[in-house]
Amino acid sequence: MTGFLLKDLRGLSVMVVHAPDHDGSALVDHLRRIGCRVEAHWPPPEDIPAFVDILFVAIDRDIHRKVKHLLRRASNDGPAVIAVVDYENPATLQLVLETQSLSVIGKPIRPFGLLANLVMARNVWLQRQALRRQIGKLEQKLAGQQKVAKAKSILMETQGLQERDAYESMRAQAMAKRTTMVEIATAIINANELLSFRPNRE
Repeated sequence: MTGFLLKDLRGLSVMVVHAPDHDGSALVDHLRRIGCRVEAHWPPPEDIPAFVDILFVAIDRDIHRKVKHLLRRASNDGPAVIAVVDYENPATLQLVLETQSLSVIGKPIRPFGLLANLVMARNVWLQRQALRRQIGKLEQKLAGQQKVAKAKSILMETQGLQERDAYESMRAQAMAKRTTMVEIATAIINANELLSFRPNRE
């Protein structure tokens, strides 16, 4: 994984939201030396393009509201955020937390530590994405199991079957139709809702 990440850095798309001062220019220059594709923006733009992998953002109380708005518009697949700070006081750290930054670099900008923070932020972001995918699969699996359980209850109630027989009936239909148990369960639930429908007559 580490070797892949280091190679991956050279093709990353990076957005820098920082004033075009000495630190902002130094940050852009160092990132380009690493091999990243860099775009600098000031003031903060309205949106983050979908292709951006890493977002460096200056922690500045004057633009914090715009930054929060910018980050809220990003989806769960939005970029890894790295905060750029002047001070390590409670107020600054609170702003960093509100941006959900995965790493922090301090000013004045220096090459030392920049690559390490870039790798750490990218690694954490990739791990989060993997966890989101895993959670999505688990939620989908749980929803399918709940549908199967509901359909099984419908068969037990409407056809007087035992739980095992209801399950075997669904499994046999799935095999015969070359589909999944969840598809069969969905069809049973939909059919039951259709047959149980009673229009309101006022």
